[in-house]
Amino acid sequence: MLITQKEIVSQNANYIIRSAQEGDAKELSQLRVKIDGETENLDREPGEGFIDEYGFRELIRNDTEDSRNLFLIAEVNGKLAGFSRCEGNSFKRFSHKAEFGIGIQKDYWGLGIGKQMLQTSIDWAEANGIKKITLAVLETNEKAIALYRRYGFEIEGVLKKDKRLSDGNYYNTILMGRFHD
Repeated sequence: MLITQKEIVSQNANYIIRSAQEGDAKELSQLRVKIDGETENLDREPGEGFIDEYGFRELIRNDTEDSRNLFLIAEVNGKLAGFSRCEGNSFKRFSHKAEFGIGIQKDYWGLGIGKQMLQTSIDWAEANGIKKITLAVLETNEKAIALYRRYGFEIEGVLKKDKRLSDGNYYNTILMGRFHD
């Protein structure tokens, strides 16, 4: 589904939150690999689960056509700084919910981009009959967990020793959800 573009003007930066377009596909492919290499908060190592330009074109096309999906881009000075997706479910028993995921380039952390993408996703969900948004977050990502809590997400479960990071230790994944009546 498409949203109306939002321009954010703040003390720290000016940026745009908008729907992904097929023309973003090549840059998205490169950005995803870069973001995966900047943090261990995400599921992939750089290059794992690689999606090429064609794959992103297909994903964007499908998300644009499906009212249960939302693919957002954060753009700073004409360059992609991050992206988020809400992916719904076609099974009737799960059609009330969507899963949220986000990735922001490290150079743009702390500018409120994640907050804006999350709020835009929540607004979209509420306007389109999505009652529940779910997400998974690494237990050490305290800033993200605090942000999600501020926006009404609650911890619904813990996947114990779910991820092994570069330090060789195992970490829990926190499952969070937000339900809107």
